[in-house]
Amino acid sequence: MSKQLIKQLVERKAHQEGMTETGVKGVELFRVTNPVRCAPAVYEPSVVAILSGAKEAILDGKRYVYDSDLYMCCSMSMPVEAGTPTASPDNPLLGVIISLDTKVMTELSIEMESAVGAIHKPQKGALPPSFALAQWDEEFTKALLRLLQLEGNMTDSAILGDGRLRELYYAVLKGAAGESARRAFGVGNEIARSIDYLSSRLDEVVTIEDMAAQVGMSRAVLHRKFKEATTLSPIQFVKSMRLNTAAMKIAGGMNVSVAAMEVGYASSSQFSREFKRMYGQSPKQWSQSKKLT
Repeated sequence: MSKQLIKQLVERKAHQEGMTETGVKGVELFRVTNPVRCAPAVYEPSVVAILSGAKEAILDGKRYVYDSDLYMCCSMSMPVEAGTPTASPDNPLLGVIISLDTKVMTELSIEMESAVGAIHKPQKGALPPSFALAQWDEEFTKALLRLLQLEGNMTDSAILGDGRLRELYYAVLKGAAGESARRAFGVGNEIARSIDYLSSRLDEVVTIEDMAAQVGMSRAVLHRKFKEATTLSPIQFVKSMRLNTAAMKIAGGMNVSVAAMEVGYASSSQFSREFKRMYGQSPKQWSQSKKLT
């Protein structure tokens, strides 16, 4: 019943194509009525809950589809290909995206790890992927409903918004995506911190040694843990983040040479070669194809 109420709220408020603000910082509704093929994107730490239709994401060659049965939790910045290939006016994609506040998620994760009776992270074993799909459970559904019920009331949103967001974060940390999120935001979050370090320096030369030094790891240990967490090696991740970010800038109308420089490429020819190798099109062809769609 709660999920149906959430859907009604989203349908009523997100009546226009694209994103709709809710009045709570970091929480937006969306409606998509046209199919969009998967294209390079960067998922920032967030939770996406679908109420109608489906989204598709491709990570390291693997295809993931999530709909009203599964919410998505991305606990680290990730280079992906994303799209809405089944959206249509008769079957619109409707949903909610909630940005994950690093400070609050870290506080909650550490509190959970130290609290008596809390679910503790495993001491050994592989890190779970930073991209998780989770079944809606009762706590997540109720927390999301309470959060969205603030929409439209500026006073309630200002006074209660942070508390309701914290409640939703806690539901995520306790749910099926919780282990992944706790690893990213709790004690031992070295991989998430190394990704933050890289993401803020895409226009600089950042080596794997730099990333390892930032989190006090050897290159070999960083490589192993990084691949366990993201499915990509650090080198693959750096290249994907830079090229995906550049592709998004070019699609938004930025000059190819400027986009290349903004993600750390000093050589336009090298950028073009690597871009074509990854996407099957030159940057110029990519730019033209985006203008036609």
